[in-house]
Amino acid sequence: MAIDAGASALGLVSAMPSGPGPISEEEISQIAPKIPPGVATFLLTCKQNASEIVDQLHRTHCNTIQLCDEISTRDYKQIRRACPAVRIVQVIHVQDANSLDEANAVAAHVDAILLDSGRPRATRKELGGTGRVHDWTVSRRIRDAVNVPVFLAGGLRPDNVRDATEQVQPFGLDLCTGVRTDGRLDADKLHAFMRAVQLSS
Repeated sequence: MAIDAGASALGLVSAMPSGPGPISEEEISQIAPKIPPGVATFLLTCKQNASEIVDQLHRTHCNTIQLCDEISTRDYKQIRRACPAVRIVQVIHVQDANSLDEANAVAAHVDAILLDSGRPRATRKELGGTGRVHDWTVSRRIRDAVNVPVFLAGGLRPDNVRDATEQVQPFGLDLCTGVRTDGRLDADKLHAFMRAVQLSS
């Protein structure tokens, strides 16, 4: 459904402390090889240890790793050495102006940054899928400051994606809760979102 609607990447969500959409690694490993060329397969992980992330990549066969939590500089290097063909996308949860410093610190180690609205330091970690919009002015500052592509996520819906795109001018968009109904991907919302994106381009 997502590919037919025009998606250029699929996010395959492994186990997370919260949020909608996680599926088993077995399901991810069955889906990823069937995705047509030209559509990226993003493995979303909350793991923070390079060896565990590399093992997960080997099990699931995705071509991009989306790190939803913080990892160390050493771990970026280990992932890069072990999986040189895999693109690394680091999620920055935009909570305040300090997020700009976080983005600048990781930009040299990753292929892209994704700006989301989680709360990684909450009692129960939130690493995505919150449906909340964050401060897009901070997102724009990050987008202008870093020298890697920036994806925008966080509460994007058909009715706000044009404003988000105009304000932030991201490389790409990541969507989840805004195109779901009762926890499942909703074709009508998905196509409405894609129409809104086309109108804003």
